[in-house]
Amino acid sequence: MVLRRTLAWSVVLCGLLVAVVLASAAIGYAAISPLEVAYVLLNRLRLPAVGSGGFVWARPFTFEVPTSTELIVRQIRLPRIALGAIVGFALALAGAVAFIVLPLSVPFGRPAFAFGGALVAAFLVYAIATESGHTPVATLLLAGIALQTFLGAVISFLLLGAGDNLETAVYWLMGHLHDSTWGRVRLALPIVVVLFVVLLAYARDLNVLLLGEEDAHTLGIEVERTKRVLLATSSIVTAAAVAVSGVIGFVGLIVPHMMRLVVGPDHRILLPTSALAGAVFLVATDTIARSGPAEIPVGIVTAALGAPFFLYLLRKREVHAL
Repeated sequence: MVLRRTLAWSVVLCGLLVAVVLASAAIGYAAISPLEVAYVLLNRLRLPAVGSGGFVWARPFTFEVPTSTELIVRQIRLPRIALGAIVGFALALAGAVAFIVLPLSVPFGRPAFAFGGALVAAFLVYAIATESGHTPVATLLLAGIALQTFLGAVISFLLLGAGDNLETAVYWLMGHLHDSTWGRVRLALPIVVVLFVVLLAYARDLNVLLLGEEDAHTLGIEVERTKRVLLATSSIVTAAAVAVSGVIGFVGLIVPHMMRLVVGPDHRILLPTSALAGAVFLVATDTIARSGPAEIPVGIVTAALGAPFFLYLLRKREVHAL
């Protein structure tokens, strides 16, 4: 039953992702039809076929597409879309885990030093909040907020001496996919895929943790060890995303909450569906960000959507109980 629901939702979300990718690749200063985008993608498709020397990889489609169109789609728009999908996948995946490890998805420390800084900040938070081998969730959250504030001050100080690099630094802090390349896609994809598998392996533990830490311990879950693994894994996933795209906030807050309302709290379903929905969400919001008279960082769009949603959660959910 769980597998069937997961596959059903995954098929729906993959179909939606394909539709968003086709629409996004068609939108830009040079107008390209979604059909031409599909032709470009199909022309690159390779399928196994029987040749004179055995099985070979053949390209079954040879649609006629203008060279300029193919270059725009393959070298300019698709790397950005692919990186956006990976980053959205990663951030939503980490956000879905953070609902258990933390009551709220607080992006502590992520702006500091990209990949390495995000990891250092995450483990600093854990070390500060841990006492006698136990890590209270409320203390973990408050430590994260305190460290986020401190690192925000450090960033402000560093920006004072940025000089000619100030514009680049500020633009990165806003979160963007402007300079996406296939190299960045190849850098982030393996990390995200491997850690996605790791988090899926902990789906049952996440479900048990929904009952509370005491009940989870009674049912045989090593709570503190599980929290350490989940914190480390979700931190690395987030760090990989931040390292290639800058600080894009609220994806890990909006998407998992929305998918939880749709598919329920079972993490065997919630993790893969949230990740796919995150890919759809970020590709769509990045398309909006670059479709106006002047391109704006996608982090501004996600923040504009996420901040009202965050306030809604503060009003409707019992976060004040902390």
